[in-house]
Amino acid sequence: MQRGSDRLSVHRDDEMKHELRGLLRSGHPTRAEEWHDPEPAADDDVAVVNGPVLSGATDGTSLRFELARHLTRKTFPARRGDLLRTLRDHHAPDPLTDLVDGLPGDNRRYSNVQDVVRTLGMGPQA
Repeated sequence: MQRGSDRLSVHRDDEMKHELRGLLRSGHPTRAEEWHDPEPAADDDVAVVNGPVLSGATDGTSLRFELARHLTRKTFPARRGDLLRTLRDHHAPDPLTDLVDGLPGDNRRYSNVQDVVRTLGMGPQA
């Protein structure tokens, strides 16, 4: 049922689906002209060259950033096993998973990312 609030007509919508079909199926740009494609990442981009942000990090800032990319608010409060399971489900990098695997194996529950970083000894002590 059409409500009349669509920005595009049904015919234009079908045309756009047809135009994007190759891109959606192939997973890479399908145009012949290179200038249409998005620019690739730079070779000197630190995150691309050296892996995840946490490589070489000595403070807890970049570790907190990496953990927050993979652990959501729904994850907490959580035990070490829950954190590892979530990190593996989100395909977190191995160095990050190894750090979390080094948390104490007791029944401690972590309330947030900051609590995990503090326990690893990389954040501000409270």
